[in-house]
Parts: sequence; C-alpha cells; structure tokens
Amino acid sequence: MIAMPDMTVTLTIVAALAGAVLSVGAGLCVLRYGERDRPDRNAVLAASVLTALWCVLIAAFPGGAVVVELAATARNLALIAVIYRLFSADGRDESLMPTRPVLLALVFVQCLQPVLLAVRAQTEGYPQLILLTAEVSALLNMLVAIGALVLIHNLYAGAATASRQIIRWSGIALGGIFAYELNLYTIAYLSGSFPDLLLGLQGGVGGAMAALLALGAHGAGSRMQFRPSRAVTFQTLSLLVIGSYLLVMLFVTRSLTLLGGDIGRATQIGFLVLAVVAAIAWLPSQRLRRWIRVMAAKHLFQHRYDYREEWLRFTRTIGHAAGTASGTGASFHERAAKALADITDSPAALLLVPNEEAQLELSARWNWATIEVPAIAGDFRLSGLLEQHNHILDIDEARGQIDHHGELEHVPAWLTQAEDAWAMVPLLHFDRLVGAIVLARPRIERRLDWEDFDLLRVAGQQLASYLAEQAGQQALMDASRFDEFNRRMAFVMHDIKNLASQISLLSANAQKHSDNPDFRADMLVTLRNSSDKLNALLARLGRYGSGGAQKMGAIDLAHLAGSVCERFVAQHPVSLGRADPVEVQAHTEALEQALIHLVQNAVDASTGKEPVFLDVSSDGISGQIEIIDTGSGMSPEFVRSGLFKPFVSSKEGGFGIGAFEAREMIRAMGGRLTVESREGVGTRFAISLPVPEAARVIEKQKLPENKEVA
Repeated sequence: MIAMPDMTVTLTIVAALAGAVLSVGAGLCVLRYGERDRPDRNAVLAASVLTALWCVLIAAFPGGAVVVELAATARNLALIAVIYRLFSADGRDESLMPTRPVLLALVFVQCLQPVLLAVRAQTEGYPQLILLTAEVSALLNMLVAIGALVLIHNLYAGAATASRQIIRWSGIALGGIFAYELNLYTIAYLSGSFPDLLLGLQGGVGGAMAALLALGAHGAGSRMQFRPSRAVTFQTLSLLVIGSYLLVMLFVTRSLTLLGGDIGRATQIGFLVLAVVAAIAWLPSQRLRRWIRVMAAKHLFQHRYDYREEWLRFTRTIGHAAGTASGTGASFHERAAKALADITDSPAALLLVPNEEAQLELSARWNWATIEVPAIAGDFRLSGLLEQHNHILDIDEARGQIDHHGELEHVPAWLTQAEDAWAMVPLLHFDRLVGAIVLARPRIERRLDWEDFDLLRVAGQQLASYLAEQAGQQALMDASRFDEFNRRMAFVMHDIKNLASQISLLSANAQKHSDNPDFRADMLVTLRNSSDKLNALLARLGRYGSGGAQKMGAIDLAHLAGSVCERFVAQHPVSLGRADPVEVQAHTEALEQALIHLVQNAVDASTGKEPVFLDVSSDGISGQIEIIDTGSGMSPEFVRSGLFKPFVSSKEGGFGIGAFEAREMIRAMGGRLTVESREGVGTRFAISLPVPEAARVIEKQKLPENKEVA
C-alpha cells in the first residue's frame, strides 16, 4: 500500500472512474462499430475490458493492492497482443521473425510481475527486501515500456503509406500509454517514491488511450486526421517555447543550489536576473514569432500557406481602407500593394503601372519611403516580357545573372541595386499587363519556391481584375464629366460668338456716327481689342475639335524659355540654367501657353523665393526643356491618377484642366510630357519635341498610312 494525501486519493478515484467509463465505452464501440475483419479487433476489445477492470480496482483501492498489480499486468499483456496483431494488420506476418523474439521477451518480463508480487508477500517484516522488489518491479515496467515503444516505432516507420492511415490512431494510443508508464516508473525508480500527480492520473490516462484504441479499430478511424489550425499550432508552439524556458530556468536554479552558501544564492539571483532580461528581450520579439511561424509552416504543414486565411485577409485589405501614417485612409493602389505583400510577410511594396507607351511608372508605395524609383521605372520591353510569360521575377536570381525568358537585360538597375527588393509580380487581366508589384524581402530570410509562385500568380490575377475595374469606372466618370463640360461649352461658345458679332457691329457703327473724335478713338481701341480677344478665344476653343490643324514651324527652344523666364521676373525667380541651341517643330502659341502653365504650377508649388529652373538640351533627334522646382512635390498616386485627369485639381477653386490641356497640346505637336515628383523634394516636368528633320521623317512615315486609309 502507498500512503497518499486526501487530495491525491480524491483525484485518483475520480480519474479512475472516468477511465473506467471511457474504457467501457471504447469496448462497446469496438463491439458494435468496429471492423470485424481487422486482426486486432479482439485484442483491442480485450484491452478495453481489462483497462476498465483495472480502473475500477484503482478506484476501489486508491492506495494500491495486489489485485491492482495483477490487473495492470493483464492489461499490459493485452496491449502487447494489440501490437502483435497490428503487425499482422500491416501484412507483415512473414517478416515477424525479427520482432517475435522481442514480443516474447516483453511477455516474459511482464509475467515476472506476479512472481515479484509473490516474493513480496513472503518478505513481510524485511523492509530492505520489500524495497528491492519494488525497485525491480519498477525496472521491469520500464523495460516493458521501452520495448513496446521501440516496437511501435518500428511498426509505424516500416508501414506502407496506406497502412499508416489504418494504424495511426492505434499507434498514438499505444505510444501514449507506454510513454506515460515509462515516465511514471522512471521517476519512481530514480526518486524512490511514486509522484502523486502522475500516479493519481494513471487511470484517467489509461481510459483516454483506450478510447483512442477504439477509434483506431473503428471503420472511420483510418479516415480521420488531426488537422489543427495554424493559429492553434503557432500558439501551441509559443506556449512550448515559454514552457521550455521555464523548465530550463527551474532546472538551472535547482542545480545552482548545490553550490550552497552565499555563492549559491548569489549565483541563483544573477541567473534569474539574466533569465528575466533574456525573456523580456526575446519572448515578445516579432522576429522570434516570425521565426516560429516560418519553422512551423515549413516542418508541420504540407503547405506553407493557409489559403483560406490568406484569401480572407487579402479581401479585407482590398475592401477596407487602412489607416496610414498621416491619419488618412490609404488609397486603393496602396491597399493593393499591401494585400500582396501580406501574403509573403513582406514589410513593404511598390505598385508600378504601365503608361501609354507601356513603360512602367510608380503609382503607389506602401511602407517603402526609402527606395529611389526613377520616373520610368521599367522599359516597355520588360513590360512585354512580364505580359507574355506571366513571369514572377526573382530579383535575387537577376542579381545572380540567372535568365529565364531574356528578361535579364531589361531588369532596371535601380531594382537590382536595392538590396531589400525581393520579387516583382506581374498583374495580368485577360493576358494584358495592368501593373506589377515589387515586394520587399521578408524579415526572415528565405527563397521563393513553387508555392510562392502559384499563390502570387493567382492573387496577382485577382488584383489585376480589381485594378482594371477601377480604371474602367474612372474612365466612365471622366467621360461623363467631359460630356457635361462639352454641353456647357457649346452654350458658352454660342454666347461668345453672339457677343463678338455685336461688338463688331458696334465698332462699325461707332466709326460712322460718333462725333467726338477722342471718344471715338478710345471706343474703337477698346472695342477692337475686345473683339480680337473674343475671336482668339473662339479659335482656341474650336481648335480642340478640328483635328489638331495648327500651323507648325521651327522654334528656337532656348529663346522661348528665356522669354518665359522674363515674363515671371516680377512674380517669382525663374532662372534659365542650361540653354543648348536647338530648334524644334512646334506651334509657337500652343507651346508657349503649355510652358507658361507648367512654370506657373512650379511657382505655385514653391515656397518663399525658392527659384524655378528651366533647362534646355538636345539629343540630336529631339529637344527637351525641363521645368524643375524644389517645392512640396506630389505623391505617385496623384501623379498617376490625378495630375492629368480633367476636373481634378489640387488648387482651391481650380478647374483641373490646365495640366491635361498642356499635355494634350504637346501631344498634338508630336511631343511628349513626362513628370517625376517626390513629396517634400520637388517636381521635374520634361517636354520633348522632335527637331524639324526628325519631324519630317515622321511625317513621311505616316504619309503612306494616310493614303492607304484614304
């Protein structure tokens, strides 16, 4: 008999009764629902019955008795029989020769327990002999547990894939029983006494494992799989890390007490301080949590990603505007970049979109303010390769000169030089490139693999459909605004035309009927100027619908830039820096008007007396004039979606058609207007127009097409 505290006795009785109920239920389940053709069915049924009997005896004799020991021996023999029959269920009857001696040895060792009980009964009054028999009994139980665990390991490790599905739950149950027995008797052998808690829970654990045995013998048991969610897995791993830390700390502090005296106490205090500091530094660390997440996904799951959770998070990010650092809602393009970055745990991302010439331009950046992106972020040939092959660019491979589709020579230098740039994901909608997202390197270093590529392609296609839908809605809104604007302008043009006719008539009548020469002279000048202005306005309004029939000629670009600088002398410092002599083919009035508008915008964006610079240069084919300011700058989102959109203005009371008008006039002259801006740094507009010789070559190339169309 073992002396046990009252609390432990209560726990033992409750756990044993629960184990008895579970064991009886397991036996009934096997008897009624178990597969009748399974070789281990009868052995499992016998083990369940004997486990129930053993649990009842434990509840009846919580301090231990000979009958409890005999019931435990019978139960273990039944469990060994289950192991033997599981080898048969796996189809390894002919290969049992290596394991049959081990099984027979286990049976022999287990059968020595009744002999020890008989010897113990004859040694009453001899404490040393009683202690020796108890130690031998614990040692024999340890040997049985170790041998059974070795057999279970060999059974599962050597089983075919299909057989593992059948023996999985039975193996878990048998492993749990004998692992518990091994721990219980090892502690008892080393310490000389049984641990109260483990001894009290012995019956309950046996009943729970019997229920798992019944599950393994059930027809549906082989099809059941334990699939914990990733959240549960990560939380469990976190608890295991914390628990391991506490156990190590407890073990070390206990060991340090062996030093004794003041040295031992000082060492304990020092170790505790260091351990607490280490816990504060590492346990809340995001890096540690990410490392646990990566290791768990890599080693515990068939797939790295929980696709359901990733898709839900992706949808939430796209559908809801998250808060930004400035306190305002993030734009759709920023949310699009974040949604894809969240999939790979990338800390930052860029969204690049193609312009009218298929060149990639920065549209939005999420959490990546440090990277420098040029105005033309990618050549049109890179866009074509991404669109043609739907190739996800591994930037580390590009740095290593690994080429797949000929994209290596078109990867921009700024991308490979940015050490934290990791991947570029194309966004395709109906085989058309609508954008590309550059992902930053995750904080936990790893390489892209097939699962990353598959998920990023699918998410990229979904994201591309959202971007295309938004672009379509924006185009419809712009068309609606233009329609309204055209209706209003038709009435305005009609009224202005009538006013011009009336003023012209008044001017003609005044020349005939006015008697006062001075009055007549002033009136004539005023009316004639008003008439000229109104007619010029009519001509300007009518030019946009006339097919661009403007009189083009050679213009000295440096001279024009100088005259514009002089025009702003009284208003703001505008300086002409570089002034290469170059002539371009353009319309003087339209080009001057566009240039004045862009310079005025630069002046408005500048604070104080910060100068605006104009630079004129040439590459032999075209002439360029750049307008550079160091003002407040513009965001990539506004440059992409607002700067050249009609009726969108950043100025109070502005109509939002100035930049759009300037770009359209330059395009009508065969030129191009590009912009590069950075918030808090400034803006650079660049006008490029062909030289007269290049313009004539372009016209000759267009001539056959015009004739063919005609």
